[in-house]
Amino acid sequence: MKILLLGSGGREHALGRALSLDPSVTELHVAPGNPGLAPIATLHSADPASPSAMVELARSVEADLVVIGPEAPLVAGVADALREAGIDTFGPGQEAAVLEGSKAFAKEVMAAAGVPTAASRVCETPEEAAAALDEFGATYVVKNDGLAAGKGVVVTDDRDAALAHAATCGRVVIEDFLDGPEVSLFVICDGERGLPLLPAQDYKRVGDNDEGPNTGGMGAYAPLTWADPGLSDQVVREVVDPTLAEMRRRGTPFTGLLYVGLALTSKGLRVVEFNVRFGDPETQAVLALLKTPLAGVLRAAARGELDTVGELEWRDGAAVVVVAAAEGYPGLPKLDGEIVLPDDEVDAYALHAGTRLDGDNLVAAGGRVLGIVGRGSDVDEARANAYAFLEKVDFPDGFSRSDIGVPH
Repeated sequence: MKILLLGSGGREHALGRALSLDPSVTELHVAPGNPGLAPIATLHSADPASPSAMVELARSVEADLVVIGPEAPLVAGVADALREAGIDTFGPGQEAAVLEGSKAFAKEVMAAAGVPTAASRVCETPEEAAAALDEFGATYVVKNDGLAAGKGVVVTDDRDAALAHAATCGRVVIEDFLDGPEVSLFVICDGERGLPLLPAQDYKRVGDNDEGPNTGGMGAYAPLTWADPGLSDQVVREVVDPTLAEMRRRGTPFTGLLYVGLALTSKGLRVVEFNVRFGDPETQAVLALLKTPLAGVLRAAARGELDTVGELEWRDGAAVVVVAAAEGYPGLPKLDGEIVLPDDEVDAYALHAGTRLDGDNLVAAGGRVLGIVGRGSDVDEARANAYAFLEKVDFPDGFSRSDIGVPH
């Protein structure tokens, strides 16, 4: 099977690594990719958010399946163009991708589907935002309605900070604060049904002990031994199945990856948000444990044939991912800092996110630069392996949290 993967981040390196290990994959092509993917794939310097360019590239490499990683190509309608060209594609169409492209739309779908989530208000003016903040009270939750690369949410007890964030975003969703631990669940969907992966937990705040501003994620681990073993089935039953049914009812069936961000509150599970693609850094932890070959599962989803896949198999043990970010992140990151990586090990390796080559030198090219994956018999061992590998990474301009893998 020839596969074309779109994207260039840590999610794509994790997906590419998993796909390259699938015996059925004969060729792996990535557009545009990153230096970490170069040893296992053919990289193409094409714009992944251009529908016409991606159809042309998929035809030129004779792709049997296109896997779309980032949200921007999905919202741009790349999946629609590929399907219209008769190419099997894993990723939702443009209208279905609005589940991530608009927080307000996602709330509307959840309400229609009867999905449990936080009460919310859509606000477009400072006066509306102020009224909503007063209605819900602290802790304040303010979400940019549109795409914000995982950094559009502010959770704060400071009303002025909440108002300021609303003002910078324009249209926002302000909602009730949800207590309890948060869980990430990725669900592979074929329009009719959903197949859940392992639940994971990530760390949004930039600093240890969950201090500082929100980020796109500073680390993650799986599995969650403290969670109810029936959680995934419950989420599929109460969240995914009703959402897929509502999307079909609207004439926009959802085929691709539905990310369900959950809060396990004192009143039961609540959906925090939907995304429509694999997300970092949880993808890096979850795929490190997947035993079932990935390509066949994604192709079955693209064809509406998930009922032929059966239960997924998982490796024993656990995986922990520690993100190495560039100094200044999540604000303005310091770019072009040199990085020297050790060789991959059996139980630890580096995934590239924001990197590029400057001549022969590997340098930072974004805020989150690397994802260091550690595997072990349990979370503690996986965590130890990840941090031991991180110690060998020479990245003077980088920083990491020291408490990834500690449940929170």
